[in-house]
Amino acid sequence: MITFFVCLGILLLGYRYYSKIAERIFGADDQRATPAVKEGDGVDYVPLPLWKTFLIQFLNIAGLGPIFGAIAGAMWGPVAFVWITLGSIFAGSVHDYFGAMLSLKHQGQSISEVAGHYLGSLAKQFMRVFTVLLLIMVGAVFILGPAKILSSMGAGSVNLWLAIIICYYILSTILPIDKVIGRFYPIFGLALLVMALGLIGGLFVKGIPIPELTLASFANVHDQPSSFPIFPMLFITIACGAISGFHATQSPIMARCIRKESQGRSVFFGAMITEGIVALIWAAISMSCFGGVRELNDLMVSNNYNAAYAVNLISNTLMGKIGAILAVLGVVAAPITSGDTAFRSARIIVADSLKVLQKPILNRLYISIPLFVVGVGLTFLNFGVVWRYFAWTNQTLATIVLWTVTVYLIRHGKTFWIALIPACFMTTVVVSYILIAPEGFQLPYIPSVIAGILVTLSILVTLYLARNKKTMALQNA
Repeated sequence: MITFFVCLGILLLGYRYYSKIAERIFGADDQRATPAVKEGDGVDYVPLPLWKTFLIQFLNIAGLGPIFGAIAGAMWGPVAFVWITLGSIFAGSVHDYFGAMLSLKHQGQSISEVAGHYLGSLAKQFMRVFTVLLLIMVGAVFILGPAKILSSMGAGSVNLWLAIIICYYILSTILPIDKVIGRFYPIFGLALLVMALGLIGGLFVKGIPIPELTLASFANVHDQPSSFPIFPMLFITIACGAISGFHATQSPIMARCIRKESQGRSVFFGAMITEGIVALIWAAISMSCFGGVRELNDLMVSNNYNAAYAVNLISNTLMGKIGAILAVLGVVAAPITSGDTAFRSARIIVADSLKVLQKPILNRLYISIPLFVVGVGLTFLNFGVVWRYFAWTNQTLATIVLWTVTVYLIRHGKTFWIALIPACFMTTVVVSYILIAPEGFQLPYIPSVIAGILVTLSILVTLYLARNKKTMALQNA
């Protein structure tokens, strides 16, 4: 248990100190009015209390991510603790904080518009299409998944639950942020935290040991080591809980609701650290509850990598009947609360792209209805192949956001290494992954990793040359 508590302590220290470094680099200033104050429209731009914005942001970015991703990542053993801890502090929190604060700086604009400010119009157009498709896909999967689970519990047909969930999604997408999301999200966010704390408490009460990190932990213990090397597979598998591009699509929702810039540190950096703690807990429980890492691998393989099955088994084992209720929350409420904000974010991105004011409800309906038509249509397709690309696409989006932040910091003469280092690392990860992965090009390992490094170096050289060119132009002006 020493490794677990050391990692937990590092996460807390990361928030205590590293968040202040990030805040100082950005230059948060409470004298500047936030978009919630300047652009208040009673729909998306609504000032909310700090505790609400934190819990809503936490649930927006979390959902099933720090549960399912951590369980899958735990199949590599205690090395997952290292990625969750360091990734949350030095990559995920930097990504979330600066991405959100740049949205705030640009009047709460969506991440596609923010990227366009710093990476150019081509990047803006790409990000508009890329993020909307990603969000519709997320929303569609999180319509069908919970409906099937609820139906399997004997509580009605799949079609009935599809209709109910779609109606809820429509309401949460078009109604003002404080009417549905602002009222229910804080409750679900708190419940998700209580669920994680209750389960880790049950683990300690039962005296079940948590595996410790050793040098041997860095040897691949996944069931198919040749197909699933720790690098880069682990860094794609554990996204939420370390770093996730999906967060960048969600943060502008709360960037439009915080009252002061100084609250960004708690809301955006703090929510990511909290998600890292939840992921750390689920990784620890997964490695321990079934007898060890090898046993976890056997369970996941025999159940077709069904993380929902593992959640149900863990919850019932550690907390009995209460655990069964919490398991329903984990595999039903959590995805629903990711799906509705996915559609809301898609509406905001389309509205920003078309420059359509969202105060009139008809404008919201004009944009939302086509999104839901496409989303519902996707529920009738087989996502078996498409969804395998989601994890890579998600981390690619995170990488683009980190490069956006890096360019912003360079352009404004700020300390840019805080974003540059994780941007370089994640670039190597996503390039190597798509070259190696079974759903990618299935190329040999070493050449793929070298290619990832070379792509990263080429971006660095391009950035260096562009920076020097700009400096020379200013000197000659």
